[in-house]
Amino acid sequence: MAKKGFRQLFALICSVCKNQNYVSEKNKTNTEGKLTLSKYCKKCRKHTPHKESSKLK
Repeated sequence: MAKKGFRQLFALICSVCKNQNYVSEKNKTNTEGKLTLSKYCKKCRKHTPHKESSKLK
C-alpha cells in the first residue's frame, strides 16, 4: 500500500459567503501556492470561486 506522506487535506471556502463547502487533498510537492476553483455553493445556489484554507471544520 502506498504512503500518504506528501498529501495534505484542505478545505474549500466560498469567497462570497465564506461558507466551507468542500474538503479535498492535494500533493504538496506538485502544487505550490493556494488553489482557487469554481465550485457550486449550496448557500449562494450558484457557481462561485472557492479558495483553499487549511482549517478543517
